[in-house]
Amino acid sequence: MFSTSTDATKRTSPYLLSGCQLVFNIGFYAVVPFLAIYLRDDLLLSGWVIGLVIGLRTFSQQGMFLVGGALADRFGARVVILSGCLVRVSGYLLLALGESFWPVVLGACLTGVGGALFSPAIEALLAKAGTQSEADGKRSRQEWFALFAICGELGAVLGPVLGALLAGFGFQRVALAGAGVFIVALVVLFFSLPATPRRASELKITPWWETFRQPRFVAFIIAYSAYLFSYNQLYLALPVELRRSGSRETDLGPLFMLASLLIVCLQLPLARFARRLGPLRTLPLGFGLLSASFASVAFFAADVPPDNWQRLIPAICMVTLLTLGQMIIVPVGMDLVPRFAGEHNLGAHYGALASMGGVAVLAGNFLLGGQLDHALTPSPQAIMPWLLLAAVPLCSAIAMLAICRPLQQR
Repeated sequence: MFSTSTDATKRTSPYLLSGCQLVFNIGFYAVVPFLAIYLRDDLLLSGWVIGLVIGLRTFSQQGMFLVGGALADRFGARVVILSGCLVRVSGYLLLALGESFWPVVLGACLTGVGGALFSPAIEALLAKAGTQSEADGKRSRQEWFALFAICGELGAVLGPVLGALLAGFGFQRVALAGAGVFIVALVVLFFSLPATPRRASELKITPWWETFRQPRFVAFIIAYSAYLFSYNQLYLALPVELRRSGSRETDLGPLFMLASLLIVCLQLPLARFARRLGPLRTLPLGFGLLSASFASVAFFAADVPPDNWQRLIPAICMVTLLTLGQMIIVPVGMDLVPRFAGEHNLGAHYGALASMGGVAVLAGNFLLGGQLDHALTPSPQAIMPWLLLAAVPLCSAIAMLAICRPLQQR
């Protein structure tokens, strides 16, 4: 599976990394989509508290990517990835065994910290493996990231199905199943993931912050953070829309399967299409689709939903447009990071990108989570939260026009 090169990043198969994403997403999507429902229905928390908890979980992951990426750059990917699996298992066990607010909050945060350890390490390895593949005249780096996304979405198909099957037995069983998936992944990766040599130098804080000394990169990650904030609404705002329409929590599974089916079928063609158009056109288009996804729900929010399957139309529109926007944004955005980084300290740069997204999710969920309480029942007031959500990626679409113009001219 691996070459004889002494460079561990060259010896790491991109297929192995894509398989990691498949398994990790099975464990993730089996649990996290059902967390907001558990917090609202079982712990009886209000919208702003739920938004805060979901935001803390996301910030614990995305906000800590900067640290996880730097640790991967210093100590090597293998030990960091395995440590991340252990931490996420611990978090899921706390979610399963904790029956009060604070253990659940701690468990949610630990699941995020685990992801902060393994995700940037995997992405940095994939970026370097993709660069080597492109240099050899094989699949391009952007296409590897697209395939990586497809494998992740296959996991996102299976994860909600597993969670929905166990939802009737209680959220605790769902969390235990997620822990079991990561235990299996830990064992497999322990024997499959190649060792990476540690750097001789000491771990320093300075390289983490050097990523913020590039004004255009800082502007890029701030604008890009609207993607993670928007996509995170699948876990916070989508359950609110299902409640407004009188749908059931089991409808989450088919909706996530719809998103995954779209990505499996369309990700590679859209990635090639986006590569031809260039980032100046594709990124504003992608963020415009994210904005349209929330505007489509606002269009229906004041109306009493029908009693048949048509009550799911707003949720279907939201999921479809969010997914199309994601498919356009992510491969292009991930491919731009090495251009900003000059192919150096990739872990820290990918970590900075995700960390800014985590900050956006935490702040946005805290500020807008309470507004979503107005969207639980059909009324004119239910329109406003969705319009506020739509405004965030719309601003990023405008900003990307200015940020990406110099890159298009290179």
